[in-house]
Amino acid sequence: MWQVIGRLAATFAFVASAQAARAQDVRIGALFAMSGTQATFGELMSSGAQLAVDHANADRVLKGKLSMLVEDTQGTPQNGVIAINKLVNVESVPFVLSSYSGVAKAIAPIAARAKVVAVNGGGVGPDLAELGPYFWNVIPLANFEVRAFVPYVVKQRNLKRIALLYVDDPLGNGIRKEFEAALPGAGGELVAALSVPVATQQFAGVAARIREARPDLVYIASYGAQQVAAIKQLRDNGVTQTLASYGAFSNPEILALPEAKGALFTTQLVDTDGGDAVTKRFVADYKAKHGKAANVYTINYYNIVRVFVLLAAELQKQGKPVTGENLLAQRSATRSFDLVGAKVSFEANGTVNAPIQINEIGAGGVAKAVAVVATK
Repeated sequence: MWQVIGRLAATFAFVASAQAARAQDVRIGALFAMSGTQATFGELMSSGAQLAVDHANADRVLKGKLSMLVEDTQGTPQNGVIAINKLVNVESVPFVLSSYSGVAKAIAPIAARAKVVAVNGGGVGPDLAELGPYFWNVIPLANFEVRAFVPYVVKQRNLKRIALLYVDDPLGNGIRKEFEAALPGAGGELVAALSVPVATQQFAGVAARIREARPDLVYIASYGAQQVAAIKQLRDNGVTQTLASYGAFSNPEILALPEAKGALFTTQLVDTDGGDAVTKRFVADYKAKHGKAANVYTINYYNIVRVFVLLAAELQKQGKPVTGENLLAQRSATRSFDLVGAKVSFEANGTVNAPIQINEIGAGGVAKAVAVVATK
């Protein structure tokens, strides 16, 4: 009888231990375009984020296992709303990775009401700085990229007449406003500003209007498959001027286009050749796992998860639950974060201010930095 009691006691102890371990497990959510026309970006973002999860678990940084619940938004606000409601109301996650400006604006009020932190590493619309204390950006927004880009192309490249092809959404409209504000002071001119709906894939008519405007440079403020189609069709329809964009041109599909050779694009400065341990580990492990070098999107989403892990680990040390409210308070109390390629500090509004790197696409689809511009 005492043997039976002993076995029962051992069983209860095992169950209690397992339950305690599960109680300490931490889950975060992610809103990625895993299918549809933006799936390339979803794959890049999720691969970087998952590597950060793997590193956290391998290092046992947190008490319990970290896991990431990925919801497919296809890059649309409607799907983003469905996904955030599931993550917040069903899965009860305290932290969500967000992507795309339109999706971010749709999900931010829902996350704020639930006091869940949402962090962007892909969308660059300037109005993403205005979505409240629970919405953060781990990258500089388009206003910083355009402000750095305009003086460089006007004064150092002597490309003064700019034509803007932009998607009619928060990203595109935000970039248009920045060009309108920045060009006159730098000695440049916006000779055409042509908007297209999000679903547009035909650009022959747009190309004709750009040719008529006789610009020195054509800036494409769009993303995904639409940018790919625009680049090809502008070239096919006689637009020979330099092409340019923000960090979306780091898309491997764009880098591989012969038509993209010579194009310029901006990103935040990320020194992947840096000697710090965090960067070295990420670069080596990402290439070993995926057989290719990381790009700006994989780095951004690795860094978002790393920010969460650093904050959550500190909360656990203090005996505090990992909630959105506590994460926000701990971020405000943390001076800086050692991330891949850079040390980052958050502004009070949840944005980061970092130097901007200007890149040029060369032969074989290799992008090389041609300038670094400090931002204010």
